[in-house]
Amino acid sequence: MRSDRALERLGGVATTERLLRVTSRARLQLAVARGLVVRDARGRYSLPGVDEALRAANRLSGVLVEDSAAQYLGWQLKHPPRSPCIAVPRNRHLTADRTAGVRVRFRDLDPDDVNGLATRPMETVLRCAAWMPFDEALVVADDALRSGSVIQEELVCRAHLEPVRFRSRCVRVAEAADVRAENAFESVLRAIALSVPGLHVEPQVWLGDIGRPDLVDQQLGIVVEADSFEFHGRRRALKLDCERYNAFVVDGWLVIRFAWEHVMFRPDYVRSVLAALVARLSGQPLGHALGPAAQRRSA
Repeated sequence: MRSDRALERLGGVATTERLLRVTSRARLQLAVARGLVVRDARGRYSLPGVDEALRAANRLSGVLVEDSAAQYLGWQLKHPPRSPCIAVPRNRHLTADRTAGVRVRFRDLDPDDVNGLATRPMETVLRCAAWMPFDEALVVADDALRSGSVIQEELVCRAHLEPVRFRSRCVRVAEAADVRAENAFESVLRAIALSVPGLHVEPQVWLGDIGRPDLVDQQLGIVVEADSFEFHGRRRALKLDCERYNAFVVDGWLVIRFAWEHVMFRPDYVRSVLAALVARLSGQPLGHALGPAAQRRSA
């Protein structure tokens, strides 16, 4: 697989070790030479965009915010920023030619929330929570916790202090964020699962000596797996996966699996499948859980 496409599926940032599981060293070196992948430091790579965003922030005398700030901080994202996102003071007048190709936010930021040309970690997570879709914001919040840049208790407290306009969105992301989440793929899948009534999933819970699935609803006995190309592309990996999933089923767990394409591009399908499973376990009619399109397919 091309290194830039592999890196996008890994959330936009990855170590050499993770990248070489799915691409070759020659392909990685070629991608770097062509500017498709950036070598940030020894053993760490990212998708390009940070330098462009920094130049835009410098040109507008502004600050990187939202997904551009998250990318600058080296956190995973559901998708790379489509363009630099820059905050400038509310009273600033900018001509159209200066803002071409830039998403401008007219905001007066507290100096304590800014570090150089980007917002600080806590402010970055909160602004993502306030303005981005829930699943994209959850990816950022999860990785902020994983990196140790943000502590969840402090994040929840700050979220409750947000203006009323954004408070509920920020609190939702802050309370749902989980340091145990392993990657952007899993975070997006969890965001979808959290929207299904009656389903209460946790990431990376050990189940006896069998293994640690991506998501588990211990009350309903459901295991939800994000089947990544990264670990499932070879015969040996497939064999181990079969043995692992069989062990979960024999132990009494219901196992359901989704590919990257399902989670990233067909969230309604993922949601309808999970809702149908919850309905079946709770004795509801199948049509009650499935959406209209899924109901037509099941008819």
